[in-house]
Amino acid sequence: MDTQKPHHRNLTVDGITINVVSLPEAVSSIVSAAEHGDNFCVCTLNLDHVVQLQQRPDFRAAYRRARFVTADGFPIVVLSRLMGTRIRRTTGADLVEPVCREAQKKRLPIFMMGSNDRTLSITAERLSKRFRGLQVAGYYAPAANFDPYSSEADFAIDSIRASGAKLCFLALGAPRQELFAARCLDRLNGTGLLCIGAALDFIAGTQTRAPSITQKAGLEWAWRMLRDPRRLGPRYARCVAVVPRLVARTIPQIVNARMRKAA
Repeated sequence: MDTQKPHHRNLTVDGITINVVSLPEAVSSIVSAAEHGDNFCVCTLNLDHVVQLQQRPDFRAAYRRARFVTADGFPIVVLSRLMGTRIRRTTGADLVEPVCREAQKKRLPIFMMGSNDRTLSITAERLSKRFRGLQVAGYYAPAANFDPYSSEADFAIDSIRASGAKLCFLALGAPRQELFAARCLDRLNGTGLLCIGAALDFIAGTQTRAPSITQKAGLEWAWRMLRDPRRLGPRYARCVAVVPRLVARTIPQIVNARMRKAA
C-alpha cells in the first residue's frame, strides 16, 4: 500500500507546494536525484520565508524552481495536520548528517559554502571523521555581503563545478542561498543544492542549536529569540503577523481535504 498518497494531496503555502513529507523521504529523494546526476535544489519552508515570498519576486521565483520543498516551520506542520496529513518538520539542520551518511555510502562528493573558513574547515573535519570515506570535494566562504548575482557568485559556481561535487550545502541564509541555488541550476552539471541555513555552524559548534525538547515542542523560535531578541524579535513579529492571513488562505485546502477524506 502506498502510504504517501494521502500526503501528496499536498499542502500549498502561499503558492509554494510542500512535496516532501518527512526526513527519510527527503534524504532518499535527494540521494536518488544526486545518483542520477540531476541538477536540483532543496528548500525548507518556514514563516520567515513566507514573509519574504510576499516581499521579493526574485525569492518567489527561486523557490518555485526547487525540486524538493520540506516544511521547516512548526506552524506549517500544524496546517498540514488540520488537512489530515502528517507532514513532519524537516529543517536544513536535520538534513546534513543523514545526507552525508548516504553520500558516503554512495560515494557522492560534497561541497560546502557559507559562514567562514574556520567553520567550514571544522565542519569538513568533523563530517569526514563521522562518516569515514565521505569525499569533501571543497568548500568556499564568501564575503559577508555576498551577492548571488555578483562576480564572486560566478567564481563560487565555477569552484563548485570544478570540484566535481554531486551535492552542495549552502549555508548563506535566506534569501541569498535560495537565489544562488536558482542561479546554479542553469550553470552546473549534475549537482544538488541544499539550502540549509545555519546547519554548518551547528556542526562546527560556532552556533548552538536549540535543545531537542524545544524543537519537538515547536518552540525553537522562542529559544532563539530569547538568546538574540534585538535581531530576531522584529523577524518573529513579522512571522506572527502573517499567520492569520496564511490560515485564512489555507482554509479552502483544509475543508477540501477533509471532505474528500470523509467521502
